Amino acid sequence: MIQKTIIKSYLLLISILFTSNLIIFANDISIENQDTNKVYKIYKFDIKEEIAPPVWRKTQKAFKQANDTNADLILIHMNTYGGMLDAADSIRTIILSSKIPVYVFIDNNAASAGALISIACDSIYMRSGANIGAATVVNQTGEALPDKYQSYMRSMMRSTAEASGRDPDIAQAMVDPRIYIEGIIDTGHVLTFTTSEAIKHNFCEGRADNIDEVIKLSGIKKYKIIKQELTSADKIIGFLINPMVSGMLIMIIIGGIYFELQTPGIGFPIAASVVAALLYFAPLYLEGMASNWEILIFIAGIVLIAVEIFVIPGFGVAGILGIILIVIGLTLSMTENMSFDFTGIELKGLISSFFIVIIAMFLSIVGSFFISKKIFTSTIFGHLALDTIQNADEGYISSDNTYKNMIGKKGIAHTILRPAGKAKIEDEIFDATAETGYIEKGENIQVTGYQTAQLFVKKIK
Repeated sequence: MIQKTIIKSYLLLISILFTSNLIIFANDISIENQDTNKVYKIYKFDIKEEIAPPVWRKTQKAFKQANDTNADLILIHMNTYGGMLDAADSIRTIILSSKIPVYVFIDNNAASAGALISIACDSIYMRSGANIGAATVVNQTGEALPDKYQSYMRSMMRSTAEASGRDPDIAQAMVDPRIYIEGIIDTGHVLTFTTSEAIKHNFCEGRADNIDEVIKLSGIKKYKIIKQELTSADKIIGFLINPMVSGMLIMIIIGGIYFELQTPGIGFPIAASVVAALLYFAPLYLEGMASNWEILIFIAGIVLIAVEIFVIPGFGVAGILGIILIVIGLTLSMTENMSFDFTGIELKGLISSFFIVIIAMFLSIVGSFFISKKIFTSTIFGHLALDTIQNADEGYISSDNTYKNMIGKKGIAHTILRPAGKAKIEDEIFDATAETGYIEKGENIQVTGYQTAQLFVKKIK
């Protein structure tokens, strides 16, 4: 009796399993038929430049457009030697959180930050002769940064590999030369895979020579490719938010203000500064990175410096506060904080923006000081003036004696000398330059020397 019960139970179990398998098999058939007849929407965009904020901006637009068009697949066509870590981290994050599958076709190179982005994708396809790896964090001269930076990169590579079902030890070996993996990499070498090596170790799904072969290898038979089309405005904005371009614009802003303070009146330097400020803030504002209050902070800083120079004698609290506000305004405009909420801002991105601003300001001030000295004290631009020799024996009289006789004479500053301006001596107006600092209008001065028709003066009591 017990034996019959066991046999019946066994037969019942087999029947249930068989029925379940039939149902699964039927579902598989229907899915296969559905996939065969379906025309897949594949959204494709390129990453073929240095990984930087413009690429992050382009990636954001790509994923938004892919979602808006109900794309079935996002395909990245990649060929890059790497770039900025913060931009790469943002790109890998949006890939990992994407509900749409993301594939990448490595067309020759996916180095450094490009390797991090590729590993985040659901599938990797590589051209014959392509490479992926070499993700050690380096500075602009190519030297490896201290281990705290490498440690963070190792962690990102490991976590990204784990999330995409790849070997985390191999991923971190692409960063750290100390890692040894038997049969793959010895210590002392940073790991970089060729196409065949990547396929062998599950870091690549297949070899392809073009986009059509990638899609064929993925099992998709009918498809429609939607290519990302960037408008002229997108290209201009992408160019202007490049860190190098932003740094140059900051240099023009600060340099223009500096030169304007050295000359009386309003002229070209301040116009250049205003244009540079518009080119700096406008794309960041349109992208939602620069807020109204951040721009107002920058303007407030400029106003405080102007007050310090034109209203308050000396240089004190107002001037220092003005410089601080300028730095804050420029730095925060490069970050994607919402209003006064900084919870979503990563510290490394904020630090990167801060250093871009500080370095650009420092280079601008040093360069402006050097150029102004050259302009006011050298004949480097002498070829712009007449250089015909006028000999004294032909009746020409040099004005050098006039300027030489002015040495030691006293007068007043006819305009503010910052350091160039006008001085009034014995009821005559002369071009003059302050030896040090600046001299307020109406203050007593004394001539200490001359050069190229320019008097040099100092303030006296």
